[in-house]
Amino acid sequence: MSTNFVITMYTFKTTPYKHQQEVFDTSCEENYYALLMEMGTGKSKVAIDTMGYLFEKKEINTALVIAPKGVYDNWFQKEIPVHLPERIKTLIVRWQPNFTKKFTEDITKLALREEDDDSLHILVMNIEALSTKKGAASALRYLELNPDNMVIVDESTTIKNRAAKRTKTVIDLGRAAKYRRILTGSPITKSPMDLFSQCAFLSSKALGFSNYYAFQSRYAVLQKRTMGHRSFQKLVGYRRLDELSEKLETFSARILKRDCLDLPDKIYMSRTVELSDEQVSVYNQMKELALAQVTNGELATTASILTQLMRLQQIVCGHLRTDDGEIQELKNSRLSALMEIAEEVQGKAIIWATWTHDIQAIAQALRDRYGDEAVATYYGETPQEERQEIVTRFQDEESELRFFVGQPRTGGYGITLTAADTMVYYSNSYDLEIRLQSEDRAHRIGQTKSVTYIDLVSPNTTDEKILEALRSKINIASTVLNEDFGDWLR
Repeated sequence: MSTNFVITMYTFKTTPYKHQQEVFDTSCEENYYALLMEMGTGKSKVAIDTMGYLFEKKEINTALVIAPKGVYDNWFQKEIPVHLPERIKTLIVRWQPNFTKKFTEDITKLALREEDDDSLHILVMNIEALSTKKGAASALRYLELNPDNMVIVDESTTIKNRAAKRTKTVIDLGRAAKYRRILTGSPITKSPMDLFSQCAFLSSKALGFSNYYAFQSRYAVLQKRTMGHRSFQKLVGYRRLDELSEKLETFSARILKRDCLDLPDKIYMSRTVELSDEQVSVYNQMKELALAQVTNGELATTASILTQLMRLQQIVCGHLRTDDGEIQELKNSRLSALMEIAEEVQGKAIIWATWTHDIQAIAQALRDRYGDEAVATYYGETPQEERQEIVTRFQDEESELRFFVGQPRTGGYGITLTAADTMVYYSNSYDLEIRLQSEDRAHRIGQTKSVTYIDLVSPNTTDEKILEALRSKINIASTVLNEDFGDWLR
């Protein structure tokens, strides 16, 4: 349903919520702006609406979207198609690290616009590609050939490290950009110093400092320290943060879920996780074995089929339990994707995982980054006498406990976890009841905020099939034998 707004005279494809409309009206004509909007509040929609608006005003004809690996594919497949109106003709190319003949042709056509081409050209790149010479050079040339452009950096904390090659590249891209946007729910993950590089991409005028050391001198407290014959400056604190906050407010919008009364009760999102070469190899071997068993009639019961399904899911998660009970680790990026999400989370979060191995690995990674007190586990091996104490601590707003890492089969029933408004599914089981019950741990009486559900999904795997079934309220266990399981696997 489209809606016309007199203020900006733009017809939206998807109707914005009140807070999205307000941010759009404030920012749509600004050359640079920071959308500091919490996960689930729709910052990508605002950015895409702005892109469409500027295109129809003939301010831009080219866009570059930069996002982490787990996110950029979502821009290409879902976000842009969902929110950009069909009346806007587009040519969209997704970055590929290997320059195949087709990709070379596509990106050349994208960059070398023909004279009579009146479409919006969009290149969607993963931030990791900008650490490579080929990726950096391609992005810069794309912008230089098309100066009427817009650059969007999603999850902009990926450029907080000013020394990183990709950060330097993105800042260079900012200098070649006519319009610039950064998107993040957590602009500061460790230190106010995180802001410098993100804002430097937007403009050297944004914070009023042309270099990092001037910025640091203004807002950081440094003390001279000596170690042996070497002296250095150690950061021991911060100052003038109210001033920094006021500067940031002049070119940003800060939106939190708790302030958005117009948001839906449940917000569903997905985060793409690509399989490693090793995972692909093992997954395909296991899938072929399952297909052979289907052909031979060896998978004749629901239990046998679901066992194979779960083994495939284990591979997707990065491990496989061998016949002798040993766990074979597989190279994977699923845990890294989860940690990226953790940085974006405001407040407390619930993380569900099917297997004990994953729960332990997740908990350890979170403890290493956020400290022991920030993490608790809740699964089969958790002593009964500790379970209620964990729930009580998690529900306590003053508690340091931020991450509840649990097994849905154990923690998905009978407990209240309304202190969280973000729930991440590291993996899903085939059981619909378990999924619905686990969702309701946070979405129940006592919850005052919308709840965001994020599923980690590996494309072209059972991940997609299982999630599609669960979100369609289909119980896989009761239907799997009524379908051609071989086709389902394919």
